[in-house]
Amino acid sequence: MTKTSKRKTKKKEISQPAEESNGNLDLIPKEPPKLAPQGIRTFTVCRQQDTTGVSGDGVIIEGVLLGTGQCIVHWLFPPPRGGVAIFDSMEDFLKVHVLPHPENETIITYQDARQEVFGGRRGGPMGE
Repeated sequence: MTKTSKRKTKKKEISQPAEESNGNLDLIPKEPPKLAPQGIRTFTVCRQQDTTGVSGDGVIIEGVLLGTGQCIVHWLFPPPRGGVAIFDSMEDFLKVHVLPHPENETIITYQDARQEVFGGRRGGPMGE
């Protein structure tokens, strides 16, 4: 004859979020910490010409400036996917891909329609 033992386990109470009358959860986001970065900005990079012949002219990059200051760029060449690169800052991206090639007459357009123009007749970064 075998004995079966019954273990007693304590049930943990799990607090449930409040529900609205329609059954959806009423989720309320917490306030961000005071030191948290705020938001992202998107932009495109358009070259009037490509003297190297590598990535072409027109809109060649779509990018994101993170709230931390980091810059993510998505090269649209070669199609269909291109490549992705992450820079510590927008300035680092500019030093590598824009400022050394003023003859390309590069225009960076941000989501708020602000533009920065590099090279060409204007000679350097414009707009603020």
